[in-house]
Amino acid sequence: MRHPYADFVHKVAKPARYLGGEFNQVRKEDWDVSLCLAFPDIYDIGMSHLGTKILYSLLNKHDRIACERAFTPWPDMEMELRARQLPLVSLENHRPLRDFDVVGISLQYEMTYTNVLTLLDLAGIPLRAADRGAEDPLVLGGGPTATHPEPVAPFFDLFLVGEAEEVLPEILLHYGRLRAAGGDRERHLLELVRTHDGLYAPGLYEVEEEELTGALVVGRPRFEGVPLRVERVWVDEIDRFPFPDDFPVPVAEAVFDRMSIEIARGCTEGCRFCQAGMIYRPVRERGPTQVIDTVMSAIRKGGFDEVSLTSLSTADYSCVSPLIKEMAERLKDQQVSLSVSSLRAYGMDDNTLDDIKSIRATGLTFAPEAGTQRMRDVVNKNITDDDMMETARRVFSRGWNRMKLYFMIGLPTETDEDVEGIVLTGVRARQVGRQVRNGADVTVNVSVSSHVPKPHTPFQWAAMDTPPEVERKQTILRTLARDHRIPVKYHSARISFLECIAARGDRRVADTIQLAWEKGCRFDGWDELLNYGAWEEAIRETGLVLERYLDTIPVDARLPWDHISVTLEDGFLLKEYRKSVAGRLSPPCGKPFREQVHHTNLADARAETRRLICYDCGVACDMSRMRSERIEFLESMGAEEPRPPAPAPAPVPTGRRGKRQPPPAVEQPPGTRYRFAYTKLGAERLAGHLDLIRSLPRVFRRAQIPVNYSQGYHPKPLFSFGPALSLGTAALREYFDVVLGVDVPAEQLEERLRRAAPEGLCFVGARRLSPGEPKLDRLTAWADYVVSLPASIETAELSSGLESFAEAEAWPMVRRTRKGDKTLDLVPAVEAVELLGPISWDPRLQLPENTPQLGLTLRLDLGWMARPVEIVEAIVGRPVEPLATARLGCWGVVSGERVDLIDGKVVDSPFFAHAY
Repeated sequence: MRHPYADFVHKVAKPARYLGGEFNQVRKEDWDVSLCLAFPDIYDIGMSHLGTKILYSLLNKHDRIACERAFTPWPDMEMELRARQLPLVSLENHRPLRDFDVVGISLQYEMTYTNVLTLLDLAGIPLRAADRGAEDPLVLGGGPTATHPEPVAPFFDLFLVGEAEEVLPEILLHYGRLRAAGGDRERHLLELVRTHDGLYAPGLYEVEEEELTGALVVGRPRFEGVPLRVERVWVDEIDRFPFPDDFPVPVAEAVFDRMSIEIARGCTEGCRFCQAGMIYRPVRERGPTQVIDTVMSAIRKGGFDEVSLTSLSTADYSCVSPLIKEMAERLKDQQVSLSVSSLRAYGMDDNTLDDIKSIRATGLTFAPEAGTQRMRDVVNKNITDDDMMETARRVFSRGWNRMKLYFMIGLPTETDEDVEGIVLTGVRARQVGRQVRNGADVTVNVSVSSHVPKPHTPFQWAAMDTPPEVERKQTILRTLARDHRIPVKYHSARISFLECIAARGDRRVADTIQLAWEKGCRFDGWDELLNYGAWEEAIRETGLVLERYLDTIPVDARLPWDHISVTLEDGFLLKEYRKSVAGRLSPPCGKPFREQVHHTNLADARAETRRLICYDCGVACDMSRMRSERIEFLESMGAEEPRPPAPAPAPVPTGRRGKRQPPPAVEQPPGTRYRFAYTKLGAERLAGHLDLIRSLPRVFRRAQIPVNYSQGYHPKPLFSFGPALSLGTAALREYFDVVLGVDVPAEQLEERLRRAAPEGLCFVGARRLSPGEPKLDRLTAWADYVVSLPASIETAELSSGLESFAEAEAWPMVRRTRKGDKTLDLVPAVEAVELLGPISWDPRLQLPENTPQLGLTLRLDLGWMARPVEIVEAIVGRPVEPLATARLGCWGVVSGERVDLIDGKVVDSPFFAHAY
């Protein structure tokens, strides 16, 4: 199927973002109700989002639900779509979003709100729910900011507040039945909110002004049967919904391009700034055997070479130590690395850190949050300076030479001394690292964000620092960091300022968001794209009173999000707020008093009889069940007795200037070299060469064909490639060599690879290489291309240009590179060029018909390679954008004849009766 963007998508950055075709994607032809998961950020970020992965897999396993995906296009793609008046389409079936029954938008971050409007507008869906008719899809919002949705409430028909796994399929099927039966849109919404928990339809409520603040708050429902307060829905046992192992594998590189698995939901730490720690209560854990089985299955199905264990506080997972130990055993021979988020080294035994280190761990990051003990007590971060220095000692003594620390500024009661403590904490951690490494250099990176007081947290009433105040504190950080030579990064004060307005705002803010979007605001969370001037104009023109959203809020005032219950008991957040001002800690719940982590073996867990802390926050935790579940998890992992203490780490070997020496060589099976031929068509032709280099090892892993790796700290799979293709060029016969840890007939490998490859990447030949055979870069000598040109180029013009080029002894051309301009001679680079008559090309190439076409044979053995477009422009004498370019093959040369690099057969002359 020809993609509706095929004629122009090659013009934009990373065109593979928009085309789909990923391995594991799901295309359906029959359904009762269809949903497009529309993520209000680019593909690179949305494909890393765990919630999208969970819902995509869950919904597509339902026979009567079709679920597809779309992401916000980058500004260059938005411009191309608007210029051609084309709609935004889904990745799977290229359907316009307005053709779906439901468009579900995941609201992860307030600074994506203008992107929501981009999605709706490009889909042809009216921006405001009040303007939509029966033919328009239902616009459904979900995600963490759906717990305080008023700033975007006018743009949504419905919000699902809470966790979707259990309720969303039935909501969708119910709406499908309602829509099929016809009727009024408002009546459909009434039926849904009366039937299903967790649904908030803004249009069904009155809005009134709060006397104490002047903010708009949600009042009584307009109809009977509509809940006065919408209660968050949540899954009581997340093991009933196993984490997916079959989500689509990104074609364009994602930000977190790995197999990430959520091992627990919720958090016991009670940090007072953290919204997620409040709205995802109670803590629920996935069973460790399910986690391990899912990871190993996902590696087989997706081919990933990195695994990440994620949760709000991974160190608090009941059996994190035996889980990591078992994971290390399973992964260490597969060249799969492990990262563990939200880890606290001071609460974990040395054995566990050694386990992490043994499997190519990619780094460790810790979040002290504040630079002084007083400030950590204010925010309820239950760690001490000694804990932090113990973390540094353990990390650096075990061979890591880098760690990252996350902090915040702008917290309530903060002083300049607290700000300075951020840099000084990094300095002390670096000193500890240098001591345990005998003076060798180590790096401590400090990252600082600005605190935004979020709804449903104890700090929801606190004031936000003004941008000038944030910038003043950043100046303190910058000056002190320069003096101590500590690398510090911090976020834009302006972005945090706008985030606060969008987080604590009311429905008036929707007008400002829409006007800012109309003035060109997009991707406001990206420093390089923030149009702060347009935001200032929108705030001024809509008359937004900023003090309502930025200043301290009276604790007895009604709040714009009070109609949403996240199941916390009334008064709990206020009690924590008052404790914070007094600098009083609330030790973590769900553990005995002053315990930092759970017991990691059965003997200690069974002997533990102390009462588990509970603050009666309103979420009914079953403490007895928590105890018994932890014991069950430890039993399932065979963690009977404490592990013997880990031996003291050996000194980290260093060379000159204190640099680490490479680790010992990893044992691998004897290597056998193979050569494969493959096509690059469809969406794959619009993936760059680096994407191909990243994708191919995954194909081999999915096919369960072991690839040998290089040695050193960052082993790489042993691939070598023929000449890279320009982005957008289709290809019918490309080559790569690879060293494999097996020695089997090449035909068997080829067949297995075909089944494991994404659309457009097809294996069409294979051969086992003999020892000593030359590498590809020494063999490839010629490449044949066909270039389709715009019909505006006259045949006479082409003929004249071809004649001039053929007679030229030299044809200098200037190529611009990152290192400067380079003058090259095109004449020796072109073996043959001719104007082609009507030829029936391979339909897989999707070359335009009835347009001028040039055939080219280019030389590859000059140390550089001419690009087809450069030859065309030399012939025509002006800039030209080809309609399509295809490489028909790369060939070796033997005795002056072109030969195929798989079977060695002589390839006939250009343009090519032999195969095309």
